[in-house]
Amino acid sequence: MAAAALGQGLPVLCEKPLAYTLAEADALASLAGTGPPRLQLGYMKLHDPAVRQARRELDANRAALRAVEVTVLLPSPAGQLAHAGVVGSGPTGVPTATMEELRLDTARLEERALGPAPEELRRLYTEVALGSLVHDLAVVRLLAGAPERVEHADAWPPDRWPPSVAVDALLPAGVRLTVRWHYLDRYPAYREELRLYHEEGSVTLAFPSPYLLHAPTVLTVTGRDGDAAKVCEHRSTVEAFEEQLAAFHRLVTEGAPPAAGIAEGRADILTCQRIVRCLAARRGIELGGEAAAA
Repeated sequence: MAAAALGQGLPVLCEKPLAYTLAEADALASLAGTGPPRLQLGYMKLHDPAVRQARRELDANRAALRAVEVTVLLPSPAGQLAHAGVVGSGPTGVPTATMEELRLDTARLEERALGPAPEELRRLYTEVALGSLVHDLAVVRLLAGAPERVEHADAWPPDRWPPSVAVDALLPAGVRLTVRWHYLDRYPAYREELRLYHEEGSVTLAFPSPYLLHAPTVLTVTGRDGDAAKVCEHRSTVEAFEEQLAAFHRLVTEGAPPAAGIAEGRADILTCQRIVRCLAARRGIELGGEAAAA
């Protein structure tokens, strides 16, 4: 759909993930051309006032980063939406033949990305890595740079879906990234935290559930004040989703560059392929497709 819109010369706000394959991302880049940017990727967290303030805090403090830690505790969708009184969920009224066509198309793209991989690895790639982890990868990239190498990946337990996922990676300048993502269907509260540790303090972002509109992301900055520790907390009820739409308006009317576009989406596809390839190697599975060269 993004390709069809770009082909007609239209600006595009594309939800994540940008695509399932590097080839699709490269095709979008060719359609977009070299003029003003015309595609904004739907990483709403990049427009969160707390994330922007975190970037300013890190830019102002030149102390070297040491480590970045991400923790996600994800309850069931029903649990997250219980407060909203949503009636019905999932696709309704879509013909069975259309759903089957979409399923086969997804399977074809999964094979292009990973080769003839086991179903669990294909689903980890499309549903967990590209479906959820990309939001955190996008924030990490903004604040500390994109992962240069994935050194460890695991998923457990083997009999539950979605599982827990662990990733350890190397960021620019030797900074270590640790990601722990847990789907816990009966966990009582959504939790998503990103912590950055540097030589003189830390910067922590605690994100609310995305289904609680205008709930603030809490930014906590810890630093030195003489011989004492100084802790500052920033909160804003400005909604990241609305800020994302305002940014898209600026892209359309002014040609303003997006916080994330095709290049950033492609980088996340590459990282997700590396994560799944690392996990497959732990299990003695050699992936094909694009991931073989990732």
